[in-house]
Amino acid sequence: MMRGFFITGTDTGVGKTLIACALLHAFARAGRRVVGMKPVAAGAARKAAGLSNEDVVQLRAAANVEAPLELVNPYCFEPPIAPHLAAAQANVEIELDVIARAYAALATRAEVVIVEGVGGWRAPLNAMQDGADLAARLGLPVILVVGIRLGCLNHALLTAHAIEERGLVCAGWIANRIDPRMPEADRNVSALEQRLLAPLLGDIGYAAPPDAIRAAVRLDLSAVR
Repeated sequence: MMRGFFITGTDTGVGKTLIACALLHAFARAGRRVVGMKPVAAGAARKAAGLSNEDVVQLRAAANVEAPLELVNPYCFEPPIAPHLAAAQANVEIELDVIARAYAALATRAEVVIVEGVGGWRAPLNAMQDGADLAARLGLPVILVVGIRLGCLNHALLTAHAIEERGLVCAGWIANRIDPRMPEADRNVSALEQRLLAPLLGDIGYAAPPDAIRAAVRLDLSAVR
């Protein structure tokens, strides 16, 4: 049975792409046909074949199912700014229906579709809609990436509450230790384990550069809610 997951984070820069790629590797290792999707990417290099976003490149490399770029990444913008602002500069409106159709096409190709959101949970996509609206439109269970750094407790608890308020399932959360100098990191992770209702799917240690294959080994897919 095909299943998808929407990957969100406590903020931008918390390692959503690393975790999305790690999930792709982990599901592939478990024998599933998997593909990644980044519906909206802001921050791309202009090349002969068009715009190229590094996160999208990584997601496609981690998948074991090939899919057209226009399905994996329906919206791509050059400036590394908030996506609704990048879209406005390009005179484009990000439409959830376009993304939903691309997701549906990917779902016919793979058993598991890993959809990486943009920024945090409520990052705007257009004048009225945001990342939470996209997750609700796709109707996918959500995996929350928590960047373990100062402020992560509040951000994680607020985001988990917001996910539940939208009537969506938080299938699990992943601790990503992005700050190697953070004091009491272990106790912060323990505090979240005590307070979050969703299961902890993995505790990913700091690595420079990040390594999705190594991170995949730390994930427990059997704990997914």
